[in-house]
Amino acid sequence: MDVIPVRRALLSASDKRGLVDFARRLAACGVELLSTGGTAAALREAGLAVVEVGELTGAGEFLDGRVKTLHPAVHGAILARRDREEHRQALEARAITPIDLVVVNLYPFEATVAGGGDFDAGIETIDIGGPAMIRAAAKNHAFVAVVVEPEDYEAVAAEIERHGGTTLTTRRQLAARAFRRTAAYDAAIARWLTAAVGESPLAERFVLAGERLQTLRYGENPHQQAALYRSDEARPGAVRARQLQGKALSYNNLLDADAAFELAAEFDQPAVVIVKHNNPCGVAVGHDPVEVWKRALASDPVSAFGGIVALNHRVEAELAQELTRLFLEVVIAPEFAPEARELLARKANLRLLETGGVPRPDDNGLMVRTLAGGFLVQERDRGSVSSDRLEVVTRRAPTEAELADLLFAWKVVKHVRSNAIVLARARATVGVGAGQMSRVDAVRLAVEKARAGRGSRGAVLASDAFFPFADGLVEAARAGVTAVIQPGGSVRDGEVIAAADEHDMAMVFTRMRHFRH
Repeated sequence: MDVIPVRRALLSASDKRGLVDFARRLAACGVELLSTGGTAAALREAGLAVVEVGELTGAGEFLDGRVKTLHPAVHGAILARRDREEHRQALEARAITPIDLVVVNLYPFEATVAGGGDFDAGIETIDIGGPAMIRAAAKNHAFVAVVVEPEDYEAVAAEIERHGGTTLTTRRQLAARAFRRTAAYDAAIARWLTAAVGESPLAERFVLAGERLQTLRYGENPHQQAALYRSDEARPGAVRARQLQGKALSYNNLLDADAAFELAAEFDQPAVVIVKHNNPCGVAVGHDPVEVWKRALASDPVSAFGGIVALNHRVEAELAQELTRLFLEVVIAPEFAPEARELLARKANLRLLETGGVPRPDDNGLMVRTLAGGFLVQERDRGSVSSDRLEVVTRRAPTEAELADLLFAWKVVKHVRSNAIVLARARATVGVGAGQMSRVDAVRLAVEKARAGRGSRGAVLASDAFFPFADGLVEAARAGVTAVIQPGGSVRDGEVIAAADEHDMAMVFTRMRHFRH
C-alpha cells in the first residue's frame, strides 16, 4: 500500500474550521505538531503541544510576517526524498527532521478582493509561504501528504489512525487537489491584478478557475458527465442563487435559468421571461405583474409548458397563484414573499431560485466558449440603444407606441439565438423566430408562432442583423407588421427601405448587431 508513516505534521491554516479536532487526532497518534503564529496559538489554547516554526528555523517571523516558513529547515524537511541517501545525509548535516504531513489553507485573497477593497489590502493577502509549502509537499507526494481543504481532515485522520500513515493513492489524490487549489489561487490574483492595473482581460495568457458547487446528474444528455462551477464573478443569477425548493437542478435547467434571468434584467419595469431550450418564447413588461405574466404566457402558451420563468422583481402571492396553474421546471427571481413560497410549495418538484438581486446589463464580463483544441473569449454583449440614437430611414417615422415596442423588441432579440426575429406588440412578444439558417425563414417562423397566439397584425419587428434581401421584410408586411428595428448595413439596404416605404412601414436602423450563436 506504500504507506508513509506520519511522525511530524506542519499546520498553518487561515481557515481554522475543524483544525483543532484534526490536530487532536494527529497528536493521539503520536504525531509531533509544528505550526505558525495564529495557528499555533489556537492549538495551544486547545491544550495541544506545538513547536513553532520560528523555533525550528531559528529565524522567527519578520517583515510583518511576510517571512515565516521560507527557510531550508522547512522546505528541506518537505522536499527531501526519503529514498535517496544523499538527501538523508544532507538533512542530517543540517539537523533537519523530515515533515510527513503539510496542512495549509491560504490567506483569504479571493474574499478580500471580492467586495472591492483597497489595492494594498489585496497585495497583503497574497499568500507566498503557503503556496510554496503546498507546492513543495505536492511535488514530493511520494513521501509527503498535503491537505489544503478542511473537508479532507476526516479521511486523512482516519487513514493515519488505521495505518499509522498515508497511502500513495491518498497522497496522489491530495497532491492533485493541492495543485488545483494553487492554480485557482494564482488565477484569481492574475485576474485581479490585470484589472487593477487597467490591462485588457484578453491578455497573452487567459486563466479561468472555478470552485465546484455540485456534481450534476448528467449534462445535456444522460450519457454526459457534468458539474456546476462558480467563478469569482459576483453576478446575481442562477449560479449564486439559493434554491428554496424542488428537485436538483439539471445542466439544461441552469443554462435556461441563466438565459431567462439575464433577459429579465434588461428591463427596469416588472418583467416576465419564459424560456424554453435557451430561447425566450414569451416576454412582457408592465406595471401589474399578474397581467405581465398573462401577456408573456399568451405569446406562446404551448412552448411555455415545462419552461423556465424569470422575473426581475419580488414574487408576491397573487402572481405565485398564477404560476401554479402551469407546469414549470424553474422559477428564478430576486425574492419570493413568504406567502408566495407557501403557494409554490404545492408544486413540490418546482425549483425556486432566489438570487437576492438583479444583474446590471451594462456590467462588463467575459464569456467563454470551448472549441476543439482551444476556446474563444469575448466580452458580454452590453450593447443597447436609446430612442435618440435610432436612425429613421423610411418616409414614415414610428409612432410613439411603435417606438416603445421597437425598443422593447430590440432588448429581447439580443437574447434570441440567431438568425433571430422578434415580433412584439404592447411591450409583449407575440412571436419569436430563433436559430434559423435564413432570415426570411426566421420571419416566417415568428409569424407562424404569432398566428398560434395573439396574432401579428399591428406588431413591430426586431431583427438581430440586417436583412440581406427585401423578402423577409415583405413577409412581415403581409403579416401586418407596421414597424421594424434592425442594424442596417446590407448592400441591399436601399431595396429593403424601398419595400418598407411601399408597405407604409416605419423602419429604424440601430447600427448595432446582436448575433447570439
